[in-house]
Amino acid sequence: MTIGFSSRVAATACAFCVAGVLALGPAVAAASAGADPGTPGGPGEPGGPGGPGGPQVTAPRPSVLYRSGTQVRPHRGAPEVPDVSALSWVVSDAQTGEVLAASNAHRRLPPASTLKTLFALTVLPVLPGEIRHRVSEEELMGIGPGSSLVGVAEGHTYQVADLWRGVFLNSGNDAVHVLAALNGGWHATATGMQAKARSLGALDTHVLSPDGYDTPGQVSSAYDLAVFGRAGLRNADFARYCGTAEADFPADGDWSYEIANTNRLLTGADGVEPYPGLIGIKNGYTSNAGNTLVAAARHGGRTLVVTVMNPQAGGGFEVYEEARELLDWGFAAAGRVDPVGSLDALRVRPSPQPGPGPGPEPEPVPTAASASAGATVAVAVAVAVADPPGWPEAALIAGAAALGGAAVALVLRLVCRRPAGR
Repeated sequence: MTIGFSSRVAATACAFCVAGVLALGPAVAAASAGADPGTPGGPGEPGGPGGPGGPQVTAPRPSVLYRSGTQVRPHRGAPEVPDVSALSWVVSDAQTGEVLAASNAHRRLPPASTLKTLFALTVLPVLPGEIRHRVSEEELMGIGPGSSLVGVAEGHTYQVADLWRGVFLNSGNDAVHVLAALNGGWHATATGMQAKARSLGALDTHVLSPDGYDTPGQVSSAYDLAVFGRAGLRNADFARYCGTAEADFPADGDWSYEIANTNRLLTGADGVEPYPGLIGIKNGYTSNAGNTLVAAARHGGRTLVVTVMNPQAGGGFEVYEEARELLDWGFAAAGRVDPVGSLDALRVRPSPQPGPGPGPEPEPVPTAASASAGATVAVAVAVAVADPPGWPEAALIAGAAALGGAAVALVLRLVCRRPAGR
């Protein structure tokens, strides 16, 4: 007996088949791509979306720098990372932005006066050093008790360059208050600093007090501070101020007094041995933040930026010794480790303008949402390797095929039961 199929019956059977595949297709896809970021098969990992062997996606891969613990990818024979006590630290290459190693890089901690790096990045470009300004009483109001001061006096006229030396060398919160007033006010400056941080991809930083004074909710991270330090070195004024060891600060009349940089890794003060090739950048301390430091040094044509936040061992100068160890390691390990991240990874890039013809695909623009997704990355140090497809995926695929086959069989059975002649 020959069974004939009308076009309507065939279409019905195909519809059942397609419905079965569509019903189970998303489940199959979820089974193979539903791993958490940073786990085998997750976004950016081998076999996962955006990773080798997986579908390509436009969102940036979550960085291993969001994982807790020490992150390093050494080659055979690379020096061992020093065991330091800081709650968070980063070793990065100033030229390439590559992060050579890090520990708890995105942990949000009080930054103390290292936040003045972001203040300088924001305000330096709009306040040239040759401007002269007479300080008013209002500009010195609201300075927090116990603040470090350079000695700015009401009614005295200063060059802006003098005030900047007071910021970088003496970490003077009085100088910061005057410069912020010239920049439009305290709150306007904090808002500008926040915008600057976001534009640089520093998403861990929350600015409330531009001088870095302890304020509930004000935080940054070793990653963000390394971003600020690296960006600062590209500004000639910033680089000159942060590398100045001593300067004269004007007082009443025609006399001045000497101020010295409180970064002891630069000056060698208080028994701390100066670091060869040190460029500067900025140290800080508050009772809440502990000791913090962003330091940069140059050896053999390579410049490293190291951030150390709140060492838990040693005395008040331990931050310099741990920075020294990390700088030594970074110069010894350069070229012998693979980077674990980049200081440019979260930077906001301008949208590409329409061009006259086809060109390469633009890079995806990271967002705060995509970056915060990385904060859910599971704790791990080893590089994840994707598992091969397992039984759950196979079972789902088989189920889809079975459902389609059952649909065809049902249609055939209905056709066979149709009365003859109809």
